[in-house]
Amino acid sequence: MREAQHQTFTTHDGVQLFYRHWPGSTPAGEPRQAVLLFHRGHEHSERIAHLVDELDLPHLDFFAWDARGHGLSPGERGDSPSFATSVRDVQTFCDHLQSHYQIDESDIAVIAQSVGAVIVATWVHDYAPRIRSLVLASPAFKVKLYVPFARKGLGLMRRFRGNFFVNSYVKARFLSHDPERVASYDSDPLITKAISVNVLLGLYEAAERVVADAQAIQVPTQLLISAADFVVHRKPQEQFFERLGSLHKEKHLLPGFFHDTLGEKNRAHAVASARRFILQNFAHAPARPSLLEADRLGLTCAESESLAAPLPHNSLRDLYWRMTRASMRMGSRLSTGVKLGFDTGFDSGSTLDYVYRNTPSGTSAIGRMIDRNYLDSIGWRGIRQRKLHVEELLRLAMTHLREQGREVRIVDIAAGHGRYILEALQGVNPLPETILLRDYSDINVRDGSALIREKGLEHIARFIKGNAFDRDDLAALEPKPTLAVVSGLYELFADNQMVSDSLAGLAAAVEPGAYLIYTGQPWHPQLELIARALTSHREGQAWVMRRRSQAEMDQLVEAAGFRRISLRVDEWGIFSVSLAQRVTE
Repeated sequence: MREAQHQTFTTHDGVQLFYRHWPGSTPAGEPRQAVLLFHRGHEHSERIAHLVDELDLPHLDFFAWDARGHGLSPGERGDSPSFATSVRDVQTFCDHLQSHYQIDESDIAVIAQSVGAVIVATWVHDYAPRIRSLVLASPAFKVKLYVPFARKGLGLMRRFRGNFFVNSYVKARFLSHDPERVASYDSDPLITKAISVNVLLGLYEAAERVVADAQAIQVPTQLLISAADFVVHRKPQEQFFERLGSLHKEKHLLPGFFHDTLGEKNRAHAVASARRFILQNFAHAPARPSLLEADRLGLTCAESESLAAPLPHNSLRDLYWRMTRASMRMGSRLSTGVKLGFDTGFDSGSTLDYVYRNTPSGTSAIGRMIDRNYLDSIGWRGIRQRKLHVEELLRLAMTHLREQGREVRIVDIAAGHGRYILEALQGVNPLPETILLRDYSDINVRDGSALIREKGLEHIARFIKGNAFDRDDLAALEPKPTLAVVSGLYELFADNQMVSDSLAGLAAAVEPGAYLIYTGQPWHPQLELIARALTSHREGQAWVMRRRSQAEMDQLVEAAGFRRISLRVDEWGIFSVSLAQRVTE
């Protein structure tokens, strides 16, 4: 029986999370490989420790954490600051394994169950890690709440009460047929019966998004489904599998199994299937589909074409969106933000700067109320979070450059008004040596130059007109940047060749080892509203966007000669911000 070592790692917000480590017997000269185990909701790492011996993979390291608020990890029992925080914890855990144990992300396999499986599936979707394989056992994509309208009721109660806790209704005898597992569940003092409503509702929202967009997941995936599961619904699991973008995927329906799939009495064949799947994927180099032509072939291409197509005249949907556009036009007479969107484009630098400032304005109290509602839409909330993430990674990149004894020379090739660049400098000492802001719009150049003067940064910053897709122009940038920024640009253009040309120009412009910050939009819940009701900066044309998965965006960046080293995602999974470094051959 393998003995576990007890360890902790530090999360991005300074919390020490507990984990168990079972060292493997890696042959000399071979890279270390590992299996990460993620427990069910309410439970902890000791509850899945039996898998270490049952999988019988002595050459592999095994790791299993106690999630926030569970087991020996700190935090209020059953709670987390947000579901997205728990997802980010997975990435931080993997970063820790790489830095502390020299285990590369590509040498990791993951086994996760129930709520842990949803956390991991969301991580794989949002962060696009290059792990070797993924085994999901009874993922809790949709919990059986049994009480009608329970989810809506919980959401309504949270609005008035704030976060609160609900206890699990599930008895141990409905989790497993194994009497030892049932008895240990009932007697385990570390079992957390309560779960916070924030986490529960966050689980639902993330699960719906990941199931709907499972095509973005490329990792080889094995899905184990318990056929007699009293806790979660099977249909979303089946939908997730059907939509998976993995080249290698397999599904196993386990007759008679209760929810605790990997703790069932007759689990041996399920464990054997997982073992075989893990070994097979470790034995071969991972095969991932190329997404460099996803703009011309695939789901997001078809999705954007559908959004661009006119609706049948006078159909119900056509009438609905015509009424929506008319109501927004009427609102633009009262709301400053809506009017600005129609005047300059809802995707323009002027609109984004207005959204960043987040101060409602209008011709009357009603106009300000409309404007407040407009600014509080989920898309604009995501934009403001994206700004914070860009600023965070800007400061991180500047710190890296200073630690390397290098100058900080920033270029932003489509800066809008440049607010996020200039405001990221608050408290930074020393300031960058140079800042070059560029944009295609004369309005943005004018207003951005005024913002530079307002911030008192004329001695280091300047704003010029430039084309972010002119490869040769970008390649000739002087002085050579050490930190390039492309925020909110590539999301507006579906054509991957345009993006590739832009990235190639930047790759030629920057110094070896320089940094690149780029943004992406892998998901958006309001795509049709944007396409049918909002206008773009391109002479009032419809604002139709094609989503790019994180994996697609990373492939484009990698093809240009950069390697992603860090990533931030908002809690809704709409916008990502990545930090990459120019690879030196």
